[in-house]
Amino acid sequence: MNWSAFFRNKHFRNEFIISVIALALTLISLTKFLNYVESRNGVMLPDPLLKLFNSVNLTWITFILIYFSIIFIIFSLSSNPKKLIFTVQCYIILILIRIFMMYLVPLNPPADMILLNDPFVQFFATGQPLTKDLFFSGHTATIFLFYLVSEKKLFKAFFLIATILVGTSVLLQHVHYSIDVASAPFFAYISYRLIYLLHSKTVKYSWL
Repeated sequence: MNWSAFFRNKHFRNEFIISVIALALTLISLTKFLNYVESRNGVMLPDPLLKLFNSVNLTWITFILIYFSIIFIIFSLSSNPKKLIFTVQCYIILILIRIFMMYLVPLNPPADMILLNDPFVQFFATGQPLTKDLFFSGHTATIFLFYLVSEKKLFKAFFLIATILVGTSVLLQHVHYSIDVASAPFFAYISYRLIYLLHSKTVKYSWL
């Protein structure tokens, strides 16, 4: 189904509008919550893995992988509006779960972390580097979500490799604890399954 046929369908058109509004509201809520997270005190976790190596600045490599992955997933799903909206809905759930988990698990960053300055997040949040948005790794989870929604083997391979590289990079930079990265794919899968099951109970998409 192309975009023209997609928007001629009232159900899909309404779902698109609701999903876009929900995404905007969720991102606004996230930025406000990140301001709160930075203002509170948390605990510093003992992490035997991080003690094995000194932190290394891999900021540019990390963000090249992240933003290229975002562009790549949009491009790969641009001809499939139903799958693209499905991905947006999964991402909304992923953000909401992450907000909930960060609220439950207040953490301070590793002592020798090197700041991971995300210009996009900083622009929409405090404008200051974020250090306490830890459990779980949103970057790792997001790219793994792209892996889950992709269908072509080549795309899935790329996103799986990108997930491993980003997860490794944030650990080498001591931006996250090991548990933050290790648990990220699990939460991405939960987000994917929740939306998948929701659609399987309602609208029968051809790709479900």
